Amino acid sequence: MSEGEKLIALRGRGIEKIFKRNGDEIVQALDDVSLEVQAGTLTALVGPDGAGKTTLIRLAAGLMTADAGELTVLGIDVNAAPQQVQDRIGYMPQKFGLYEDLSVQENLDLYADLHGISAKDRAQVYPRLMEMTALGSFTQRLAGRLSGGMKQKLGLACTLVSRPELLLLDEPTVGVDPLSRRELWEIILQLVDEQKLTVLMSTSYLDEAERCGQVSVMHRGKVLAAGSPDDISRLAAGRVFLADPPPGRKAREFQAQLLDRPDIVDAVPAGGQVRFVRSENGSETQGDEIFAGASITAAAPRFEDGFMVLLHRTGTPRESVGAMTLTTALEPERDGTAVQVRDLVRQFGAFTAVDHISFDVQRGEIFGLLGPNGAGKTTTFRMLCGLLPASSGTLRVAGMDLRRARASARQRIGYVAQKFSLYGQLTVAENLEFFASAYSLRSDKKKSRIDSAIRQFDLGEFIDLASGDLPGGFKQRLAMAAALLHEPELLFLDEPTSGADPLARREFWRRITALAQQGVTVVVTTHFMEEAEYCDRVAIMDAGRVLAQGTPAEIRARARSDQRREPNMEDAFIAVVEASRAEEALRRASSRGVA
Repeated sequence: MSEGEKLIALRGRGIEKIFKRNGDEIVQALDDVSLEVQAGTLTALVGPDGAGKTTLIRLAAGLMTADAGELTVLGIDVNAAPQQVQDRIGYMPQKFGLYEDLSVQENLDLYADLHGISAKDRAQVYPRLMEMTALGSFTQRLAGRLSGGMKQKLGLACTLVSRPELLLLDEPTVGVDPLSRRELWEIILQLVDEQKLTVLMSTSYLDEAERCGQVSVMHRGKVLAAGSPDDISRLAAGRVFLADPPPGRKAREFQAQLLDRPDIVDAVPAGGQVRFVRSENGSETQGDEIFAGASITAAAPRFEDGFMVLLHRTGTPRESVGAMTLTTALEPERDGTAVQVRDLVRQFGAFTAVDHISFDVQRGEIFGLLGPNGAGKTTTFRMLCGLLPASSGTLRVAGMDLRRARASARQRIGYVAQKFSLYGQLTVAENLEFFASAYSLRSDKKKSRIDSAIRQFDLGEFIDLASGDLPGGFKQRLAMAAALLHEPELLFLDEPTSGADPLARREFWRRITALAQQGVTVVVTTHFMEEAEYCDRVAIMDAGRVLAQGTPAEIRARARSDQRREPNMEDAFIAVVEASRAEEALRRASSRGVA
């Protein structure tokens, strides 16, 4: 191998990969893909669901064989010698195989055994991994009792136990809260900057791609562009703007209007404004009726803007979801309050998962419940949906006391769980039939609602496919369709966009905006802090308590200082949680001192 080749850790040329679906349907997962990953660098693969990112990483890990093309990893032809490659790399899939009934230490030992790591080498590598991941105090804790972020860090530690020369990470931060995501990124950057490890990762977070040295943007099995994040950002130069919504319109409603226009490439709420990208042939905003009363300023392009420009250039039409309509108009409640929570408590034995929380949600409002993994959000949701009884406190939903009328209240509620909760062995049609019957829909009304759901969520081509085999984005669509069949007046969504690509997230929020405009009340949890900008109000939880609540602007103000840029929701979230934890640590230290 020449000196020049030693600098390339992974090289692919003309890679092709084909799968068969439903027996004979051909799916081109990778189509003439070429890329290079330089040794000692961090490279990201980004793209919508079905772009081919996971397939490419699995090929590099020697878990699949390419149908055509060349792929060398660490100078080895991975098709010819996959075991040689696997002996020298680390691979962390989306669902890393931790053994939840084993402790942190036992998981590490198991993976060390699998890689044949000697006792001498373990004595050297374990302390470094424990320091890096901050898991040293938890070695005897069962993996199943770790938070989501700690599980990801343990998975990464198990992957690193063999001291790999190349690290492959497939969506390592999916389902991880902002604090844990920041900690994971500190570890990854330390591996690259200090240990010169080569890392190839896929990610759904476009802000993460901006931290990488190189990025390959993929779509439908092809590489659309490769280069530095700045190279991709410059594709949107001169076409990015910030607009204050016209009087009387919310930012999310103005954003929805812009997304309906063919000359707008992208639009997202941002700090009370709407950030939008015009197409290359887009019309000027001056004199355009939709912008009447809006204050518009030019903005510097970022990676996400360039990414959306690249997808727009493919000519793939953006799905119109503005027709998300209810067949029956919702009548306003007299007091306007859809959810009332007072001093709510839920205990599991000696453990208090929800600790005396209180908040209200108004009818037609989008209310965000934010918090780190293990904060108590899902437990709160299950109580709000009548799936779990409260230990104490007051809980009224749709005007009914959930402690006395849970069954009646559930008929007025739609719920999308954190994990795909439909029947994976049933087809899309069978799932919709089942849930329509469960919601007491009959005859013509049942058929009408199912037909409407299939049409509005574009499920027609998958109608006879087992729901467990659906692409990730369509699983979420089906879960939403099932939850809305009975046209509930309240919709509870527990991390509905976890793992979804940027296009799917925009599509999801376009539907939610349309529902809220028709009076549906939405309560949502999310780990994408930029999604909190779609909410009218948010509450931040940690350790079962509500730490702060208010409008996104009020929450952002809590992180504002003279020494830094204008804070975003992620800055505010981290500031609120860290301040509370520091205060609690001080209180405990003081208590021990008194004792």
